Formats: sequence, C-alpha cells, structure tokens
Amino acid sequence: MNPVSLRLASLAPSETLAMSQKSNELKAMGFDVINMSVGEPDFFTPDHIKLAAKQAVDNNFSFYSPVPGYPALRKAIVEKLKKENGLDYTVDQIVCSNGAKQSVCNVLLSIISPGDEVIVPAPYWVSYVEMVKLAEGKNVIVSAGIEQDFKITAAQLEAAVTPKTKALILCSPSNPTGSVYSKEELQALAAVLAKHPQVYILSDEIYEHINYLGKHESIAQFESVRERVIVINGVSKAYAMTGWRIGWIAAPQWIASACNKLQGQYTSGPCSVSQEAARAAYTGDQACVAEMRTAFERRKNLIVKLMREVPGFKVQEPKGAFYVFPDCSAYIGKSFKDKTITNATDLAMFLLEEAHVAAVGGVAFGAPNCLRFSYATSDENIVKAIDRIKVALAKLA
Repeated sequence: MNPVSLRLASLAPSETLAMSQKSNELKAMGFDVINMSVGEPDFFTPDHIKLAAKQAVDNNFSFYSPVPGYPALRKAIVEKLKKENGLDYTVDQIVCSNGAKQSVCNVLLSIISPGDEVIVPAPYWVSYVEMVKLAEGKNVIVSAGIEQDFKITAAQLEAAVTPKTKALILCSPSNPTGSVYSKEELQALAAVLAKHPQVYILSDEIYEHINYLGKHESIAQFESVRERVIVINGVSKAYAMTGWRIGWIAAPQWIASACNKLQGQYTSGPCSVSQEAARAAYTGDQACVAEMRTAFERRKNLIVKLMREVPGFKVQEPKGAFYVFPDCSAYIGKSFKDKTITNATDLAMFLLEEAHVAAVGGVAFGAPNCLRFSYATSDENIVKAIDRIKVALAKLA
C-alpha cells in the first residue's frame, strides 16, 4: 500500500471527472458516447477575449504576476461588482486564483480550524465536502429534496447552526440542480445568519450569468451579513473559459489578506496571459454572454420537455446553470441481467454501458436517488440521448 498522507486518504476522487474519463475511454474504443457528465460550456471562448490573450503574449506578459492578480484585472472585477451587483469593494479585497475551485478551497483553508462546522446544503457540488475535510472541518449536511426545489429553508438553516458553526456554503445558481434562490429566500437566510455573527457565508456565484429568471441575486446585498460574505466567481462559465483557470473572491479585507498569504505559499498568482484574457472578458462587449445564455435556455426547455416523457423520472425545471437533476427513485432496486440498481451511481453506470450516455450519479452530490445531466451539448445530442435512455431504462425490471 502506498503511504499517502491521512489527509489525502480521507478524500474521495471526483466522481464527475471519473465519469468523464470512463466516457472518454469508451469513445477511444470506438463507441458513440454522448457525454452529458461534464460541467463546462461547449462553446469556444469569444474571439475578442482570445485576441487579448494573443496581445498579452506579444506584449510579454510572461513574468510572475502579483499573488492576488494584476491590479488591472482586480479593478475590472471591482467595476463589474458595482455595475452588475451594486456591491462596493476595493481592489485589495479581490484575490484572483487558478479557477473558482481554488478560490473556494483558499477560503476554507484560511478560515476553518479543526473541528469547525461547515453547513453544506445538499445537493451540493462534489468538491465542497472534500475541501471541508481537507481543512479538517466537519461537514453538516442539510438536505433539500426535489419537493422544495432543492433549496434549504430558513428554518432548516436555523436548526443546523450550532456554536461550532463557522461557515455556510451557498451555490446559486446551483451545480448540480440548476435551482436559483430568489431575493426573498436569500433575505430569509440572511435574517437567520444575522443572529449568528460567527458564521461566514461562501457565496458561490460562478453560474451568475446563466440565469433564466433575469437579475442575479447575491446574499452579499444584505447589510446584516455583508461583512461576513465571501463572493466567489470567475470567467469559466459565463465566457466559456474553463481551461483559462481564472476565478476570484471578493471578501472582507482580513479574509482576502489571508487567502493572499496562503496562495503565495503554494501557487502564487494565476497565469499572466489568462488574466489579461479575463480582463478583456469583463471590460469588453457582453453580447457573447447573452448569446450563450439564450442557447442554454433553449436547450434547457428542450431537455426538460423530453426528460419529463421518460417513465419514472421526476424532473424539476432548472432556473439557471446548465444541468437537469431528475429524481430516479423509480429505478432503484430494479435489475438487468445480473446487475441490480442500488443507487443513482449504479444507474449512471448502467446508462453509460447500455445507452452510451454519460451522466453523473447523485451519490457524490449528496442526493443518491438523482442523476445530473449537463445540457451543454447540441440539441441533436439531447434528442438522441433521451431516446437512448428510454430504450435502456425499458430493460430494467
């Protein structure tokens, strides 16, 4: 047995990346696999952003940047927060990192001490609970099922808070469910948190611009909790820039300084060329964002319509992001040949093998009866995938 650290041994591998890898392995063997497991846009990065990156290379942006990112990029983020969200920050309160994933981890490692409790609403993004483990905190899972649109209530939050609670992780629009908290729902959560000044709020808003309700709402807008909110965002989803790896936080000064100190000891600043591309994304024409959102909404309408025709699937219409998260409880316990479906992860593997459609089982998201399908793919693939799923599921008895 390899003597890896206990810290690493406690972590689970990423199920989303594992399913994508299995899908690619089948593709390499010649199978026509429709991959609906990946959480990234299928669009190319807009041309004006790529041009800014090329110019950055020509202008010799080839040296280390400041640890929290170039001042010009952080200034663009400050202006975006003011213009789009009505939030006031200084450049020193912004820390840019290698993707929003690192931003989340930076914050948790900076504020969580061993034994601190972190409230994580379920369904949750797979990495949240693993990052809490890495920080030696304790996950406190609060479950919200499809009957409440996968969103926790103020009463549930109040019941979960203890003297040991240090943080709440909130993701809206949500990965994996596509649910979006309304202003009123966020206000109710903020009212609870106002009574517990020891609790910090990590507000993951990476899907902010893929929102089908109109204006994005951030819990940072409420003065009662504003000084305890860490906004986490980036360019990956809105601008189709997943591989450029630029995420950021807007945080109380002491947390921004802590993340700066931490990041300075293990990755330093993010890629210099990517930072210039991200600056162009925020300061340039925003028409590309609306165009991609329109395409995602069309696909959302299509997949919800078709998926509601799948026998046994309960489907809540997503209000943001690019995922649909059906409850598949009707198939738990059913069998095909010598295989019995014990949870949604088994069902995901069955669909990969029998339908050649890759989805991610809900166990890793804290929802063992659900499947996550990404509709960041073509309309043709969506139609073909649902047809294949229907045929495969008919084999289970």
